[in-house]
Amino acid sequence: MAAFPASDSGARERVTVAPILPARDFEKTARFYEALGFVVASLYHPPDAYLIMRRGDVELHFFPHAELDPATSICGCYVRTDEVDVLYEAFARAALPATGIPRLMPLAERPWGMREFAVIDPNGSLLRIGAPIR
Repeated sequence: MAAFPASDSGARERVTVAPILPARDFEKTARFYEALGFVVASLYHPPDAYLIMRRGDVELHFFPHAELDPATSICGCYVRTDEVDVLYEAFARAALPATGIPRLMPLAERPWGMREFAVIDPNGSLLRIGAPIR
């Protein structure tokens, strides 16, 4: 959750932001994210096809893109959390490979001041997940 100024007076309101990512196949996408601890929050069929996956306060939204080539996808998002180590351990239990698509990239401290890891989903979308180094 983030807090945005609601007005020029400086009052704050809570808002959420969710990426909208492409999915070649909603069923395969849902199964992948369920293995990472997400649940299907909403699934809509054509003509208004749409998938929403949720894990805690994190929502990922998906639109259908059957022609997507995962190897050339440029889609992704960054998830900030205070629980990066806990999430990495949970995602590691899914036993994703270290190379190819999908994959799990290792948790590490990065030169830009974040402790983070990354996941490439079956659609080629990048989820980078991290927390500031303290």
